Amino acid sequence: MNQAYLRALSFYLPENELTNEKLVSEFPDWNAEKVSAKVGVFSRRVAAADETAGDLAEMAARTLFEEYGISPEEVDFLILCTQSPDYFLPSTACVLQDRLGIPTNAGALDIDLGCSGCVYALSLAQGLIMSQSASNVLILTAETYTKYLHHDDVSNRSIFGDGAAACMVSTHGLAKIGRFVFGTDGSGANHLIVKTGSARHRQPTGLMQEDSEGHLWRDDFLYMNGGAIFNFTLDAVPPLINSILERNEMQKDEIDHYVFHQANKFMLNTIRKVAALPCDKFYVNIENTGNTVSSTIFIALKQCLDSGEISHNEAVMIAGFGVGLSWAGTILHF
Repeated sequence: MNQAYLRALSFYLPENELTNEKLVSEFPDWNAEKVSAKVGVFSRRVAAADETAGDLAEMAARTLFEEYGISPEEVDFLILCTQSPDYFLPSTACVLQDRLGIPTNAGALDIDLGCSGCVYALSLAQGLIMSQSASNVLILTAETYTKYLHHDDVSNRSIFGDGAAACMVSTHGLAKIGRFVFGTDGSGANHLIVKTGSARHRQPTGLMQEDSEGHLWRDDFLYMNGGAIFNFTLDAVPPLINSILERNEMQKDEIDHYVFHQANKFMLNTIRKVAALPCDKFYVNIENTGNTVSSTIFIALKQCLDSGEISHNEAVMIAGFGVGLSWAGTILHF
């Protein structure tokens, strides 16, 4: 049976930059230093008005092809993880197959997941490799969440950024992919949601209400119940860490690095403390990207590889958690 390996990683960020200073100029009551200290973000990238998640994904894929000398003709399956598709139909992955010059005998599909999406995509790619249904699976993650944000929602505008990442999973490569753990709790769907625009509520309503924390829930824009998401994370992630270790028959001291979904600095540091993870093994770096949703883990892994922080013969735990509610994790053996 074939083993699945992470072979290549790249990412792409849009050109438009939104700094904390720019945000504060729009909202004088906010303090740039306080935003940076709590959220951990100094600037984030924002897709242009005519720039879609498909466009960002294409650029990430082309960056990966050039950086690693990979030909699009090698790809025999394409998975796009996005909650910002270019169309209701067809799948944006099908459009990207043509735009990238991937052979027509390759499979292509979209998966609609956010913060845990890249981990789920890795598991699907692993299954394709191990079942010998594919040899080279291209995973693309791309989000333009900023298009879902109301202009006056400074809290979420300070957190989220747009971006895309590309990952090639093959029968050989940088890191062997381990066993996966998954979780889903749809009862929390309303805690992170864009309510209108799709089949359930197709037309905008213009309605808004105040939640228990004093934040406005606008039907037509992204709403996040920060307190509920924070509590969910603290409930779900520590057991997830233990389950990943158990599933992969490893001990905590055998993990060299923890690279989790880069939600925000405060949440990540709280997870680290609650789970009693060593500070020097726990990666936090969203200063210049913000929370790019499904792309955060791949971007963080790439940053670690480029800096030499992750090296040969090291084990890296990855975990995603958030919108859905959904969570997942595995271990990468470099």
